Amino acid sequence: MKGYFGIGIEGPSKAVNVGTLFRTAHAFGASFVFTVRAQYNPRDVGASDTSDTPGAVPTYHFADLPAFHLPLGCRLVGVEITDDAIDLPSFRHPRQAAYIVGSEREGLSPEMQMLCDYVVKIPTRFSVNLGVAGALIMYDRLVTLGRHAPRPVREGAPTEPVPLPVFGDPIYRRKQRRRAKEGQA
Repeated sequence: MKGYFGIGIEGPSKAVNVGTLFRTAHAFGASFVFTVRAQYNPRDVGASDTSDTPGAVPTYHFADLPAFHLPLGCRLVGVEITDDAIDLPSFRHPRQAAYIVGSEREGLSPEMQMLCDYVVKIPTRFSVNLGVAGALIMYDRLVTLGRHAPRPVREGAPTEPVPLPVFGDPIYRRKQRRRAKEGQA
């Protein structure tokens, strides 16, 4: 899969939720994880992050919104239940993305939502745990951007193999310029 992604939490207060999200991000191949305005004891994360994500994946802790920054070209995607949020099944994930979920009680702050390039919502009857929300977002990214065999029409396993990537003939810029000049003469 081309591109990269990171995932983080704004204002978490429960270390177990941070640990669960970070462990899941590690399992899904996140390029980085982060927190913004964290309010939990970092020593307690290990109870749920049994893969020691900070030892394997770049981990960033931003004290507040002014300190928060992402790599150039990285799109910020908020996960929040709002009337104008994009339903996750209808969302096309950016190749370079950072996803952010909100705190356990308050969700994403209005200030963080303003920083987001997109806000998506998971079409559920009510809010789910932030670790579950993060896992659903990462799974959806994997399914939609990864290379997999097409789903069968009937139940069960795919009947077709994963298609091989198709590459066109090489493009030689010098030949193109020469042909363009010859065409002008």
